[in-house]
Amino acid sequence: MSRDHLQSAERPAAAAPRGDAEAPFLELLARGASADAYEQPALLARAEGAPPGRVAALADARLLALRVRADLEGRRRREAELSALFETAHDLAGLRDLDAVLQAIVQRARSLLGTDIAYLSLNDPARGDTYMRVTEGSVAARFQQLRLGMGEGLGGLVAQTARPYVTDDYFQDDRFQHTTSIDAGVRDEGLVAILGVPLTLGPHVIGVLFAADRRARVFEREQIALLGSFAALAAAAIDTANLLTETRSAVADLERANEIIRDRSAVIERASEVHDRLAELVLRGGGVHDVAAAVGEVLEGTVEFTEADTAPSAPLEASRAEGHAVRHAGDWIAAVAAGDELLGALVLRGHPGLDPVDQRTLERAAMVTSLLLLARRSAAEAEQRVRGELLDDLLDAHDRDPRLLRDRAARLRADLDATHVVLAARLDGPAADADQEAAARRRLWSAASHLAATRHGLAAARDGGTVLLLPLTDGESATAVARRTARQLGTAVREAVTVGASAPVAHLAGRPDAVAAAYAEGRRCLDALRLLGRVGDGAAAEDFGFLGLLLAGDRDIAGFVDRTIGEVVAYDARRGTELLSTLDAYFACGMSPARTKDGLHVHVNTVAQRLERVGRLLGEDWQSPARALEIQLALRLHRLSAPGT
Repeated sequence: MSRDHLQSAERPAAAAPRGDAEAPFLELLARGASADAYEQPALLARAEGAPPGRVAALADARLLALRVRADLEGRRRREAELSALFETAHDLAGLRDLDAVLQAIVQRARSLLGTDIAYLSLNDPARGDTYMRVTEGSVAARFQQLRLGMGEGLGGLVAQTARPYVTDDYFQDDRFQHTTSIDAGVRDEGLVAILGVPLTLGPHVIGVLFAADRRARVFEREQIALLGSFAALAAAAIDTANLLTETRSAVADLERANEIIRDRSAVIERASEVHDRLAELVLRGGGVHDVAAAVGEVLEGTVEFTEADTAPSAPLEASRAEGHAVRHAGDWIAAVAAGDELLGALVLRGHPGLDPVDQRTLERAAMVTSLLLLARRSAAEAEQRVRGELLDDLLDAHDRDPRLLRDRAARLRADLDATHVVLAARLDGPAADADQEAAARRRLWSAASHLAATRHGLAAARDGGTVLLLPLTDGESATAVARRTARQLGTAVREAVTVGASAPVAHLAGRPDAVAAAYAEGRRCLDALRLLGRVGDGAAAEDFGFLGLLLAGDRDIAGFVDRTIGEVVAYDARRGTELLSTLDAYFACGMSPARTKDGLHVHVNTVAQRLERVGRLLGEDWQSPARALEIQLALRLHRLSAPGT
């Protein structure tokens, strides 16, 4: 018996129980160990001469544990971000000391972004520049006392343009104006990478919030959005402080000071109550519609959340530009936005009027709604990636442990032992440039992922399109699933989506090649649909009659091709002629010899002679509709079966 056979025979005896392999990693997860610590169990097992099965089980358990650890860390990070944002919003609701709130915002921004330093500057309208107001982590006195003219340095550029700016290497970046005093302060502080976002009230920039590192660093889009959220809260704190200052001045100047104080106090108390209630709603897992309902109760009206594409565009843009709720046809509209992206709007229906604090309450609710939507989007994107990775493993990694695959699927509420259909989907809309095409593919993948999640299936981007694995319900056919999927995806992306479906398959986790084979069948069906001009439609192999028989993996495709165009193939092979390419061009040109000769760059008589030869080989009725269809399908299958196709 060979060494390989001996090893194969010994492997089951050496395999370790699953729970035994996972035990050390559960302990590491429980005590929050570092990623390096997860290498130790396998290294110790090898050092102790453990059987190969034990070492392999530990390696598989390590990968699973690291994924769980990464997922837990991501969840903790998102929870920390949301908690910090809502704590800051709560501080704002009970604002008493502006400096304390701004200091808390800078501290939390530095902590969540993990930077060496965070600081906040405010504009000075009298002097026409911007100055440091709050710093956290700074060690240089000159840096803490900097003043930046409008357009000077990265901060001056942010204050002037009202746009976020980020630099990986401050001294090597020539997009902004370097000055001796600013560069000296930055050099004293030892800063290299700097991110700055504007603090805006309506259309006006009132300052800049920064996060910076003393080493080169690339700030991710999510980090820029997070710092922008803190900047919005800082601006709101300043706005609220200004409102309190105005209120106190009015109390001192007006005869009805006591009445004004009581009225203002009651309204602010209500605003504080609203903010507390919103924070509690979100922390309990409430959705955007729960937030809208709570605000509607407080404002004694009907508040609805609407998507950006269904809200009135002009007032929505005005609300985003001004940073305030705006009046429109008897309603109040507050934009729900994240940076430059419009996510939707909160609409207060038919309200006669709002005092300034109630208006700000609606605006704060819109801010909380945007944070909630961003958090939900982040969680959804993470789940989409996990679903896509599992489907990729089913398609590519045929040596995966079926138990691990089942467990991963179960966590996503997918049952790999149920009967599924594999669908290949591709966009068939009008031609676009590369950027538009890439964006359309991303929309298709996102829509497919959402559909798969709602159907307890899986989806992944693949081969320029999307592949879906969807379960079949009792009495449901692969054809019905394909057509419904084409319709749903086409509606979601607003373009034609063509979908080819495999025959139903079951027990996928225990059949390594089943998903890949079913996907190949779905793609062949997709190619047949597109060949027949049925773009935007969905079908399975059974829908094409004899073509459906050909698409099934155990049918005689070669025999069909040989019976249909075998004489032409053999003639070309013997004589070195080009009858097959002529037939391809002839059908592609709508069976027009004149257009065919242009496509082949030959004389029309040459085309006629070749078609006459085809007629003698295939029979006089070869151009009848039924025969022409069979010939075109045979040509297509011949091309698909050729090497390199």
